[in-house]
Amino acid sequence: MVYMVVEKHTADVLHLKRSPGIRSWSLLVGIASVGLAAAYYSSDSVLWKLFYITGCLFVALQNMEEWEDAVFDKSKGKIELKTFSLYTKILTLWRKGHDKVLLDLRHLRDISVQEEKVRYLGKGYVLVLRMATGFSHPLTQNATIGGQSDVEALVALLKRFLELEALQHHLEEEEEDCDEDEDDFEQLGVEGDDESSDSRDDSELTSQ
Repeated sequence: MVYMVVEKHTADVLHLKRSPGIRSWSLLVGIASVGLAAAYYSSDSVLWKLFYITGCLFVALQNMEEWEDAVFDKSKGKIELKTFSLYTKILTLWRKGHDKVLLDLRHLRDISVQEEKVRYLGKGYVLVLRMATGFSHPLTQNATIGGQSDVEALVALLKRFLELEALQHHLEEEEEDCDEDEDDFEQLGVEGDDESSDSRDDSELTSQ
């Protein structure tokens, strides 16, 4: 399964999109079929048959992946991450189903691939945004199964779009300059201490 699809790519905006994969739809159809079969072959009342169907549908929807969007806008200096859950939408009677996270693009320092365990299916991979404040946020809520190359390709695309490598190089140069300034300051402090000790020795000899 492809990790995320490029919906829009301009000089200032990169819009990424992710939809539930074949695994989610297969689970939905399979679990819903179990409920329908239980209702069809059961000799229980109509209420119990409805309970079988709705119960299986809710379990299927709960295990579905979300629809997710990620918008990197350099003109506004913002990262907008949106998640749409059909299960939450139905559970709250359509009053809530969207979750939105806003991040400051100026605080983004690195993007990396992180390995995660996926229940019943082994390991998956997710892209992680690392901020200057020490805070990290996953790009998506769900990891992709066996798609490490897709995630790494997306990391390379984002780093080129956001020019992160140039930013990291600039920050490294600033750190080196700060270290050099600290070393010069320490050397000046040592020389100042030596001069003050020499002046004290001269004053002591003069007084004698």
